[in-house]
This record gives sequence, C-alpha cells and structure tokens, in this order.
Amino acid sequence: MSFINFAAREINCKIVYYGAGLGGKTTNLQWIFDQTVGKGGGKMISLATETDRTLFFDFLPLDLGTVRGFKTRFHLYTVPGQVFYDASRRLILRGVDGVVFVADSQEERMDANLEALENLDANLREHNYDFAKVPYILQLNKRYLPSALPVDQLKQTLLKKGEPTLEAVAYKGVGVFETLKEVARLVLAELKKG
Repeated sequence: MSFINFAAREINCKIVYYGAGLGGKTTNLQWIFDQTVGKGGGKMISLATETDRTLFFDFLPLDLGTVRGFKTRFHLYTVPGQVFYDASRRLILRGVDGVVFVADSQEERMDANLEALENLDANLREHNYDFAKVPYILQLNKRYLPSALPVDQLKQTLLKKGEPTLEAVAYKGVGVFETLKEVARLVLAELKKG
C-alpha cells in the first residue's frame, strides 16, 4: 500500500519484481538504474546473499509524475529467486503496490517459473492481498534464446488473470522500460480510484 507524505506532497509506491532465480529480475532493475538514476551518480542499494549471485533486493526510487498534485515516486525491489529465501520474499512483498513477474522463456525453466508463481500467490495471500486486485504484469524475458518457448504457449501456462504481457530481453533493455511503464500505469490507475 502506498505511503503518502503530506508534508512533501509525495506518494511513494512499491513495485516488486518477482520470479525464479536467474530469470532477469535484477537485470531489469540494473538496466533501469543504468539508464536513469545511475547517469546522475545515484546509488542502487543491494545486498548479496551468501550462496548465489542473486540479490536480496534492489531499491531504486524513480519519479514518474503526479497524482492529484502529489509527486509519485516508485521504489523498485527484487526478491531472491531461490525458495530457500522465502521469508525474505514475504518480507519484501509487504506493502506492495504492483508486481512484475519476470518469467524465463526457456522451456527448461518452466517448472521454476510455475513454482515461483505459486509462491507469489501464497505470499500475497499471507499479506491478505487479493491477487486479482493487485496491479500485475507478466514479463516474458530471454526471448532471444533458441530454447525460448512460443509466446502463446508461455501465456497459456503462466497467465493468471488476463494481465498485460510483455516480451523482453532485459540485458539489452528490450521491453524493460515498457514493462515498468505498464506496471506504473496500473498502480497509478489504482491510486486515482482511491
């Protein structure tokens, strides 16, 4: 849920990039950071885990316009991909305003995608969120790989609620900003309702 700072006339929104390990969550945020805040000397906060290169979380505030005279800031996070870090995943989802599920398009990663998707649903329920009402995007990453499944097949397997689906090659920035803009649009639409 958004945090409103009346003194600063600012609405802070939290977007979490969720998915299986090595699917491209961190790569998405790294691209966004490098193309925006990083160019101005800003810093991305990240904490490395002991057993893998996957980051615990990334925090990246972005200013994406106003709502009723309040400036909106989006704080972007990733969750660790490994199930071993489920408590961290749950903690990072607390207060979420929007979710981007980054799916690895490779056939051999479908089980990991489905496990992460089920885990997301369970963790949202634990925080009393209704998955059907949370602004949510499905990003199909790694579209350049020869083992990438057809988009229609991925949608048939991974689509949860008719959510917007975007194709991406995160390490090249393809589809990265489009995904962020779409989830931000959904979050802002929810804010304007309330």
